[in-house]
Amino acid sequence: MDISARMRQILLALLHENGPISVKLLAEQIGVSKRTVQRELEYMERTLKGYEVRFTSKTGVGVWLEGGEEEKKRLLAEISRGDSYDVSNREDRRKRLVLEILKEKGLKKLYYYSSQFGVSEATVSADLESVESWLGQFGLQISRKPGSGIETNGSEEDYRRAIRAFIEENINTNILREAYEEDTSVLDPQDVLIKSGIGQVLNNDVLKRVIRCITDMDHLQVKSMTENSYVGLVIHITIAIDRILKDEMIEPGSGWMEGMDRDEDYRLSEEIAAKLEAEFGIRFPELEVSYICLHIKGAKHERVRWDSREALSIENRELQYLVNEMIDAFDPMQACLLKQDEEFIQGLLAHLQPTLIRIMYGMHIQNPMLGEIRESYPEIYRKCGNVAAVLKKKTQREVPEEETGFLTVHFGAAVFRLEGRKESIRKVHVGVICSSGIGISRLMVSKLEKTYKDRMILTAYGKNDITPYIIGKTDFLISTIPMEPQDIPVVFVNPLLNKGNMEEIREMILRYERMPEKQKEENEFSSKLEEINLVAVQIRTILKNMEFFKVGNDITFEELLIAIGEKMSPYSDRSGQIQEDLMRRERISSQVFAEFGFALLHTRTKGVLRPEFAVCVTKDLGAFHDPYFKGIRTVIIMLVPIDENGQVNNEIMGYISSMLIEEYEFLEVLSRGDKEEIRELLSRYLKEYFNRYLAKV
Repeated sequence: MDISARMRQILLALLHENGPISVKLLAEQIGVSKRTVQRELEYMERTLKGYEVRFTSKTGVGVWLEGGEEEKKRLLAEISRGDSYDVSNREDRRKRLVLEILKEKGLKKLYYYSSQFGVSEATVSADLESVESWLGQFGLQISRKPGSGIETNGSEEDYRRAIRAFIEENINTNILREAYEEDTSVLDPQDVLIKSGIGQVLNNDVLKRVIRCITDMDHLQVKSMTENSYVGLVIHITIAIDRILKDEMIEPGSGWMEGMDRDEDYRLSEEIAAKLEAEFGIRFPELEVSYICLHIKGAKHERVRWDSREALSIENRELQYLVNEMIDAFDPMQACLLKQDEEFIQGLLAHLQPTLIRIMYGMHIQNPMLGEIRESYPEIYRKCGNVAAVLKKKTQREVPEEETGFLTVHFGAAVFRLEGRKESIRKVHVGVICSSGIGISRLMVSKLEKTYKDRMILTAYGKNDITPYIIGKTDFLISTIPMEPQDIPVVFVNPLLNKGNMEEIREMILRYERMPEKQKEENEFSSKLEEINLVAVQIRTILKNMEFFKVGNDITFEELLIAIGEKMSPYSDRSGQIQEDLMRRERISSQVFAEFGFALLHTRTKGVLRPEFAVCVTKDLGAFHDPYFKGIRTVIIMLVPIDENGQVNNEIMGYISSMLIEEYEFLEVLSRGDKEEIRELLSRYLKEYFNRYLAKV
């Protein structure tokens, strides 16, 4: 609810009255003049819109509120939970002034703002002078009209850019996912948004419906966006729809959109626009579709897409020339060596395409680590200023410091790798421990590999897999569960790897990467040959015996476990053991992952004598109906026997688990329900695993 501080006081006073009260007495109660109250009451009808409460006044009697008790209680609760702020806090007040200016175009008197904030018109006038420079960054100008008030001038496009910048600068946008995509049984999304401030800037109803539309589309390209890029897209679309509903649309400009390729990104933009048109009953102009396309093209992704149109390969000479120029500008003395770092070049090429789009079209991107980057790596950040100058020359646009910060990360990693080679730094051998070695440890390995992939060799183990041989080749262990003291250090962590855990792991890596590698035993070659043969046999067994079966949509979770047991073993005792072990694992923590669209049912069990992999879908390839499945369409089953080969089996199954999360193609193939296509893709992934395994040994 958007009301001024004074209006809140007036409503609170009226709601606590049982009958009419004179305007004079009302003014005395809240400590303002009678004239001030009368001016506020002019806005009362608009304030009460949306409530079945009516403001009534009668000469000689007074003023009062009419309506049912329940509706009055709802209004009182809304007012009471409305946020408050310190009027004397000048910075906070000026931010609110910017917000008011951006929310609504048109002429406004100074009294309107002074009433909103509970300060004098002179104070508002001084605040306006302060905020003019911020608005000016986006082409918005304040004009003063004596006797009438103030008016903000600028294009609709300028207004939208300013609104988005205000949100990103002042509000924790992570609240979007927390409010609408997480379990909100404890806190209502409406409350979350009001407390975050987003509800004051964006139309909350529009925001909720936009997120629902995009989520329901379940498009892999959108799902792969980073948090900031996803939030940016949601904010842009919400602002656009809100302005369209108010008939405040962007006028066609220089015609840049006419040169936009009707490629995969544009088709996705049209698909999103069509979904939103159906939801809101509006027509999306082609220009608005093009703006959505720009956001998609300028988005950062958790994984780079390498399709035929966007593959940044050796043929893309223009980008390569630009990268070479950027490296030369960074440090001419190190340029030759940096250009030989293939990982750095590929990473910079992948980063460059969306970066150029953002810079060329003035699209803002958040970089929450910017302050830390500048403070921790001042010399690299300074050199990246030269890199930004190359991009400025290329695009004829200013390069935001947030983009310079991202460049610092890329160049910094390459510099550290270069320095590491000079210091003979080696990769550290680390074991990650959880109860089974298949589930949560694989998720931890994925996160650690993203952060330290160039500095450590990670292996996931179950608690019972740790043998003298494992200890002999491992530098230190990372464990989520209690363990007996070991002959090597153990770092105990939260399964979600909080900031403190990551810092402790980083310090351990720093300690061991400069130490000589552990001595190999003389008989290691022989044992390695045996292990290689075992890995090959287990992979062949998994592929040969892969199961695929379909069940009815209405099957319950318990019935599914029965079906799995019967499918995976023809013997009733073993079938029952499989069911029991899967249910025991499920009770520890649910393996139904709605956010990924699948369930991963895995366990170590005496019900099987060899590693088993199976896929289960519904007969019509649609979603399971039982609410326990949370709308998923696919169930993956991984069973590992309880024997001396547990560590090898867990490694293989763990790799398959990581592919489910990291390779979107895997889920797409699973959802199509073609057994041979699944087997073929699984074979390809396990071949990749085997090649990586051979490279490590």
